[in-house]
Amino acid sequence: MEKLKLHSPDLTKANIDRVAELFPQCVTEARDEKGALVRQIDFDLLRQELSATIVEGPAERYQLTWPGKREALLAANAPIAKTLRPCREESVDFDTTRNLFIEGDNLDVLKLLQETYLGKVKMIYIDPPYNTGNDFIYEDSFTSDKSEHDLASAVRDQEGRQLFDAEKWKQNSLANGRFHSDWLSMMYPRLRLARNLLRDDGVIFISIDDEEAHNLRKVCDEIFGSDNFIAQFVWKARKFTDARAKTNVSTDHEYIVAYAKNSGFSLKGVGRDESKFSNPDNDPRGDWMSRSILGLATREQRPNLHYDIVEPGTGRTFPPNPSTGWRYSKEKMNELIADGCILFPTNDDGRPREKKFRKEMRSDFIAFRSIIDDIHTADGTQEIRSLFDSDVFPFPKPAGLIASLVNQVTAEDDLILDFFVGSATTAQAVMQVNAGDGGKRQFIMVQLPEICVEKSEAFNAGFKTIADIGKERIRRAGKKIKNESVTLEKAFDLLSGPSLPAQPASLDFGFRVLKVDSSNMHDIYYRPDEVRQDTLLDTIDNIKPDRTPEDLLFHVLIDWGLPLDLPIFAESIEGKTVYFVHQDRPDLAACFERGVTEELVKAIAARAPQRAVFRDAGFASDSVKINAEQIFKLLSPTTEVKVI
Repeated sequence: MEKLKLHSPDLTKANIDRVAELFPQCVTEARDEKGALVRQIDFDLLRQELSATIVEGPAERYQLTWPGKREALLAANAPIAKTLRPCREESVDFDTTRNLFIEGDNLDVLKLLQETYLGKVKMIYIDPPYNTGNDFIYEDSFTSDKSEHDLASAVRDQEGRQLFDAEKWKQNSLANGRFHSDWLSMMYPRLRLARNLLRDDGVIFISIDDEEAHNLRKVCDEIFGSDNFIAQFVWKARKFTDARAKTNVSTDHEYIVAYAKNSGFSLKGVGRDESKFSNPDNDPRGDWMSRSILGLATREQRPNLHYDIVEPGTGRTFPPNPSTGWRYSKEKMNELIADGCILFPTNDDGRPREKKFRKEMRSDFIAFRSIIDDIHTADGTQEIRSLFDSDVFPFPKPAGLIASLVNQVTAEDDLILDFFVGSATTAQAVMQVNAGDGGKRQFIMVQLPEICVEKSEAFNAGFKTIADIGKERIRRAGKKIKNESVTLEKAFDLLSGPSLPAQPASLDFGFRVLKVDSSNMHDIYYRPDEVRQDTLLDTIDNIKPDRTPEDLLFHVLIDWGLPLDLPIFAESIEGKTVYFVHQDRPDLAACFERGVTEELVKAIAARAPQRAVFRDAGFASDSVKINAEQIFKLLSPTTEVKVI
């Protein structure tokens, strides 16, 4: 019976497979560091295949590079043997929610999500560290081997809380000679993995400031393609002038860099101001607004747009503005005048304008402005204060800012990912948008359990990690939005008005908490060739003794690429606990108990699950294990059966 691999996909191998499909002649064999034969790419031959001229050696070309880029690429592609462990006690509505809060290093999480959420995320928003010199922690070495690359998420404190290893992480300092390089090495693998998760019509928004905006654009050009650049929005984050600036320049803005996965993407736009349309002269063509007919070109650039407009009947002449001319050619303008679409001013020094009819508008929306100036950081700070009665998180993004992006690019059933969660503003924004239009958007939030600074307001409020703040914000924001929806619903009922877009009972204010941890399996599961006499007994049962059946279940969901938000049901069959993912025609049936009998196997097979998994050491006897496959072939031949 086949075993599950229980590790993240090897992206390097997958890339070699793709190259082999296109250029099989460029695939060769070589020996690795252990002397074993492995497939490799003949890069010299591949370069020649992709060149119309003879390739003799490396040539200068336009590219972004930095010390550590190759190691960052290896970090993105290297598989990891880790898992996600469910934490019911920190979750809200664990059994019914479709939302996820994943606690751990986001590089690990992005790898673990590669198969399950490949090409399924509509929108990614991240607010990564801006690299101001002390605002982010990163792994000290980007050249460490696989065993050294184990991150903090597998370390726990005395209370069992998952933490990072402080000895392996440090602040990025301006005194560091690799100041920009380390930031790029931190971002590069995460953005590469994030792109894989986006749908073909997906989009990523990244908040940044002047410090790394130029480098971020170059990295995104490489990963997403410069043709897929959408905009670099300017967000007026500061409402008031900063008098503390040493340069006497108040930097009032930040940026939101947006890239699509593929070309052809566009934002929805914002609704037109209908108050501008009216019909004071009872024009039979309907409501209209007055619009300028000034052009954009000088006389030298567009001489055909520079001419005098003559008002019929009066003969008054209106010359063009020398620097702009008119919007239309003389022939088109005469047609508009004949149709009564040009409005002439009362005063001779005024300018003619155009009647633009509402029905002529091709869309109900106008373009989304690249300058966002109606919401500020202070609004985000006030949101935190209203939820926590203190400033437990500095400079949070306002929920309204992210909600505006969610509204622009997502439909009611889309999935939104944020893997630099901070205080979980994105989760609150998604819930607010759902409450407004009745949507069922789902979110996946990812946050490293970074320790709160001692004596900070967050620490004094009882929060040990930034992840704890994010989870609590979702709980409190969910309750607040739910209460506001209930109050508004009652008000509508009293007024006998229309029903709300979403009823509170139909909204999802919950989230499943999952935490990155080391694999559920002993090391012998992954490296059987390294078995020693003192570890021989581990081969009898290769599952770590502290792991629960639900731990194993989520490990299997990840390995089989099943969504981590699917409903889970536990049933007692033949005295054993069996988990079903979906009940009617289960996506998965799992039993991790010992003493599995043929009667239990038959009962599970009778449910015809698409997949079934058992503990390798869980069968009552070797004959039961052998017969299990035959039972499924007889009762449910389409079921894929594996063991761990």
